[in-house]
Amino acid sequence: MANPINQAGREARQKLGWWHANRFLFWRRLSQLSILAMFLSGPLWNVWILRGNYSSSMLLDTIPLSDPLMLAQSLAAGHLPLFTALLGGIIVIAVYALLGSKVFCGWCCPLNVVTDAAAWLRRKLNIRQSAKLDRTLRYGILIMILIGSAVSGMLLWEWINPVAALGRALIYGFGATLWLILALFLFDLLLVEHGWCGHLCPIGAAYGVIGAKGIIRVKVIERERCDRCMDCFNVCPEPQVLRSPLFGSKDESLLVLSRDCISCGRCVDVCPESVFQFTTRFDHARSER
Repeated sequence: MANPINQAGREARQKLGWWHANRFLFWRRLSQLSILAMFLSGPLWNVWILRGNYSSSMLLDTIPLSDPLMLAQSLAAGHLPLFTALLGGIIVIAVYALLGSKVFCGWCCPLNVVTDAAAWLRRKLNIRQSAKLDRTLRYGILIMILIGSAVSGMLLWEWINPVAALGRALIYGFGATLWLILALFLFDLLLVEHGWCGHLCPIGAAYGVIGAKGIIRVKVIERERCDRCMDCFNVCPEPQVLRSPLFGSKDESLLVLSRDCISCGRCVDVCPESVFQFTTRFDHARSER
């Protein structure tokens, strides 16, 4: 008998078609690859759309973009960033605060492809989780990074930041970064399911705080449609965020309002009963009978 975990999404593909069951995954990959292509366009074709890296860049040599965590470390360390870096941080924070919860993690971060691949392979091989971590650990790591930067006067996280390292490696070539990415892949595959993004990444923690009140949200259209196949839980990198909207009391919101949701849309994709949809945080209408 097929294992329901490694068959997640199969019923949706059979019932609704391949595109319906993978459309948001497709658009996410296109978004991630498009951002990478904008970085690569300069070194490869001398067309500079995004100049720099995932920590700090310039869009069309005009609009600065800065990683909020890098700026927070700099300020904690007592270093006042350049005006362009501060402006870039303000722009990034404003955009992601407006859009929704951890949109960067689901739609922009290059490391998401690696961790998604580990999760997919884990399901296919039916590998059981061999270790457990508290999901709030990432927020503790975020705080420790800022405290460490304040004490040391250095941007501690930038020494090991795997997101920035992978971005640079994809643009300029792999070196020691390959071993760091391989270690994270194996960690997710063999030890802790969604271990890096779901438990440890301080960048994701920062974007969770930034986008906590963002507009775009996933909503349970009608709880009665759910047949408890659990496909959404099996593919969601943050499955705990679905419990309250899907199985909560009548008075609990049908919106996924948790700051841990990465707005990836996989629950929308793989649900054969079309229980979920993207909407806004202002959509409080209930269609339950």
